[in-house]
Amino acid sequence: MTTKWDDAKKFSLILFTTDGFSLMASRVESIGAMQAFVQAADKRSFKLAGQTVGLTPSAVGKAIQKLEDQLGVRLFHRSTRSITITDEGLLFLDRCRRILAEVEAAQAELAVAGAAPRGRLKISLPVEPTLLLPVVSEFTEAYPDIELDLDINDRFVDVIEEGFDAVIRSGVPKDSRLLHRKLGTFEWRFVASPDYVGTYGAPMAASDLAGHRCLRHRYPETGRLMPWPVESVLEAAAVPVTIAANMMGPLLELAEKGRGIAFLPHFAVFRKIEAGLLVEVLPAQSKEVGSLNLLWPASRYPLPKVRVFVDFIATRLAREFVELRSTGSA
Repeated sequence: MTTKWDDAKKFSLILFTTDGFSLMASRVESIGAMQAFVQAADKRSFKLAGQTVGLTPSAVGKAIQKLEDQLGVRLFHRSTRSITITDEGLLFLDRCRRILAEVEAAQAELAVAGAAPRGRLKISLPVEPTLLLPVVSEFTEAYPDIELDLDINDRFVDVIEEGFDAVIRSGVPKDSRLLHRKLGTFEWRFVASPDYVGTYGAPMAASDLAGHRCLRHRYPETGRLMPWPVESVLEAAAVPVTIAANMMGPLLELAEKGRGIAFLPHFAVFRKIEAGLLVEVLPAQSKEVGSLNLLWPASRYPLPKVRVFVDFIATRLAREFVELRSTGSA
């Protein structure tokens, strides 16, 4: 039967301290001896410590005696009935706890790293099928043992409370409980369909928007309209609201159908512009820059399914944004 003591014999450490208790370059032969010492200090008994680490009381006593010989200090005062930790033992105990915690953390990290990525992955994506869904589809092909549960909407989601493994959102991450990776930066564009421009004409200046049909985005979490960059030139109240929606996807579809002018991320519209389904208007006003970020709950040991999703999506989308910039479509 393999015990914690047997597993720990593989380790050896050099301990250092910055105070008067000198352990400089003292060699500890086994982490198992440190485990026995910590258990003996906690339980005030060699017998109870031995039951925890899988050793006899005599073996625990010998291991601690060896530590004392190596360190040149007494760790316990011993009597026939009890043991009492010394001041030097208390100092050593604090250091041992930290070292053992690091060893356990390293073992846990290696165990997680070696596990195969599988299981259910709950993901939230904005309503933008052009760029994100093809990459997500590639991920499912690369990792068939991972089941994706997609929540597609533009609303603010509480990643922790709603149990998401990862989300993709634009804007600056603000939740300190989350880790994040920037997937890329993008500009916004005023777009309309060729039919709309043919019927109503293209605005030549920001002030011309007062006479146009405007498709506006309303923030789901606040109910406020997303500002347009022309509002420094044109009073916000003068920008018409023909249709407002709390998701970008419907605005994209409505613009393509000729219902008005929309202000949308370029990565969401560039393929439709290339296909002639949309045209850009007011290019001089399209100076707004945003960022797309991947966010996931902070964890010292992320699950393999989360780790591979983060790495895959970040790598693929970073490549997409590089290609967009190289073609002038960023």
